[in-house]
Amino acid sequence: MDFHLYATTAHDRFSGKMAEGNCIVAVSDGVVHVDDRPTDLSGMSSFSRNVSTLLERVEYRRCESGEDMEAIYRLRYKAYRLNGFLPESSDQMMMDALDDTPNCYRFGVFVDNSLVCTLRLHHLTPSEPYAPAMTRFGDLLHPRLLRGESFVNPTLLAADPDFISMHRALPYVTLRLALIASVHFQVTACLGVIRKEHTAFYQRTFGAVQVGQPRDYPPFTVPVVLYDANYEINLERVLQRFPFFRSTPMEQRMLFETPGAGELAPLTILPTAKYYREAA
Repeated sequence: MDFHLYATTAHDRFSGKMAEGNCIVAVSDGVVHVDDRPTDLSGMSSFSRNVSTLLERVEYRRCESGEDMEAIYRLRYKAYRLNGFLPESSDQMMMDALDDTPNCYRFGVFVDNSLVCTLRLHHLTPSEPYAPAMTRFGDLLHPRLLRGESFVNPTLLAADPDFISMHRALPYVTLRLALIASVHFQVTACLGVIRKEHTAFYQRTFGAVQVGQPRDYPPFTVPVVLYDANYEINLERVLQRFPFFRSTPMEQRMLFETPGAGELAPLTILPTAKYYREAA
């Protein structure tokens, strides 16, 4: 269940239909439509098989310092600048103060050892209410936090334009991190700050509903809307429809827990959805 400003080119540079594995993907009016009907006795659609195949080549990396952080900042800038969502910057990097909050998680998605996508997530709680969604929609969210609700807010999903033109499953592989975070933290909902033309995708895929009206979101040049995907209502339906979103508790801990004193954080984390397929 993800929600974010999504600057990739996947929605913005193509139209019509194309084959992805054995699955036909149609793109119209900025929205990706997939044929996810079951096509074999396992109940898995050709689209889900295609995403699962890509997952076999994926590694997730939590980026907290050094070259990894610089690489994801540059990828953000490249994707958003290419689509005209950002003004030009001399350092060609995109970052803000919310990258440094204690509830922030920055990830790089690597395919065949190359960085191809990045996603930032914030886990909002009453004690740590820091997130992009709060900067523009805090009047709607603050009362809910005071009632004890909690949220995951994925933002700044950016993909390499060359890679995503060949692998249209990449957004799903990356958005999987948001669903894993929702499960691990047992949140009330996953919040999205998204462009209007992408709302149909999130409604259909994650059962998200719009909260409030579109608002400006500097430094971006397009207005955004807040979408809310309730965890309890939508989780099982999403997992049944898209089994590649499943994860083991070990993968969840490796992605989101802070290592103890003297322990080293894992360099990379391999997706575990395949273990559910093999056990089925």
